[in-house]
Amino acid sequence: MFAYVKGIVADIAEDCCVIDVHDIGINIHISAQTAARLPGIGQEARLYTYTSVREDAFWLYGFLSKGDLEMFKRCITVSGIGPKGALGLLSVMDGDQLRFAILAQDVKAISKAPGIGKRTAERLVLELKDKLDYAGAELSKETAAHGSEMGAGAVLDHPGMREALEALVALGYGQTEAMKALSQVEDADSLDSSALLKQALKKIF
Repeated sequence: MFAYVKGIVADIAEDCCVIDVHDIGINIHISAQTAARLPGIGQEARLYTYTSVREDAFWLYGFLSKGDLEMFKRCITVSGIGPKGALGLLSVMDGDQLRFAILAQDVKAISKAPGIGKRTAERLVLELKDKLDYAGAELSKETAAHGSEMGAGAVLDHPGMREALEALVALGYGQTEAMKALSQVEDADSLDSSALLKQALKKIF
């Protein structure tokens, strides 16, 4: 119903905020990350919104970026994950981080979200990994500007990429962090695993 709500921040709690739009206070459910990143009370904010209409409730969920909103909508299509669970996921990682975690099949990282157990995390990965790619991430504009077009499938299909990914994980980096770094390496197709590893480490640091 509403694409976004723009107004003055009147109140902020851990899981909701109030946006004053022309003297009407609109209560919007938000993630902990959104709460931490919102402008202070009295300042203007724009939240991209999702409207949930039920027999007993009419709720708005708000996000500071379209990427976070997109991942929220993706998550609630998965059996066993409702709006509360999706907000929990986006409370421990932002939309891009969640996208990379799913593409990396990083069940451990996803399971850290409140209310999301290992089985639910596995179901999330199973149902969404083939529906996502790096192109939808907010950082894709930056990487594209540097000539990097290495998508999720390419990271997994490229032999050197797989070896570099395994090496990064062996060094103690999470799968999500490792895949994110590798996806940003310029001219990755022309590099061997050793060069890819060096470039990825530079991205991480």
